[in-house]
Amino acid sequence: MDSLVAMKHFVSVEDLQAAQVRSLIARASFFKNGGTVPQFSEPVYASNLFFENSTRTHCSFEMAQRKLGIQTIPFDPSSSSVSKGESLYDTLLALNSLGIQLVVIRHSKVGYYRPLINPTEHQQLKMGIINAGDGNGQHPSQSLLDMMTIFEQFGSFAGLKIVIVGDLINSRVARSNMELLHSLGAALYFSGPSCWYSPEFDAYGQYLTLDEIISEMDVVMLLRVQHERHTDENGFSTADYYEHYGMTLKRYARLKDDAIIMHPGPVNRGVEFATELVEAPKSRFTAQMKNGVFMRMAMLEAVIRGRHLGGL
Repeated sequence: MDSLVAMKHFVSVEDLQAAQVRSLIARASFFKNGGTVPQFSEPVYASNLFFENSTRTHCSFEMAQRKLGIQTIPFDPSSSSVSKGESLYDTLLALNSLGIQLVVIRHSKVGYYRPLINPTEHQQLKMGIINAGDGNGQHPSQSLLDMMTIFEQFGSFAGLKIVIVGDLINSRVARSNMELLHSLGAALYFSGPSCWYSPEFDAYGQYLTLDEIISEMDVVMLLRVQHERHTDENGFSTADYYEHYGMTLKRYARLKDDAIIMHPGPVNRGVEFATELVEAPKSRFTAQMKNGVFMRMAMLEAVIRGRHLGGL
């Protein structure tokens, strides 16, 4: 029990130690393999506040909550007082006053959680915050389920060659993953249109064309093309992207025998991924989604333990 992670909030991967990442992977794997969930001696109440659209992350957190025995109170931003101009803090204060102890939040504002986890002396908000994605900032649950998926394949991170491909500058997945993978000892590479690359990534890895490195990679991590940002009107071509950066049948054939392909979803078929390859043997797209439930169970449990909820 001493090795279990305990945290007051779970908002970023930036402060995670390597030992904590490994402990979370071990705990998620324990749940995945039928391990007993913690038994609460009193109810734990949570709400999921998704101010941006989501299928995988939202449903995955809800499934994780159900598997843990957490009582989830529905919340719909479109029918809440947020539509009347209520601030996020005041919304949480209301939920907290009603007895909700944990909230999972996805929000478009980078770092929305900072004032929530650092209340002033006059503020009385006392609830655990789990970040389900903030703008192009952090996406800790996606990053950790990715770490779990990689670990399942290779059993370690040190020395692995991993390329992250696509819209790097706008991707919270890329930012979270490059921070964790770098700290865990992987050799990182970046690829995709040069206009989507930023010199800030130079500290983590090397930018190269995909075709010159693909045969050496252990993991090819594809990012979703954010069509809401890139349209044909501003010069973006899905056909050109697929030709130069997509996982085509020819590129798939060049992969190492034990290499894996990852994608956070949703997939744009025929853009990042040939439709025939989404469920191919080397693809871990569905495995990532399955692992997400168990990793989110581990994350929720970490905050429950850190806040001593449910009698833990």
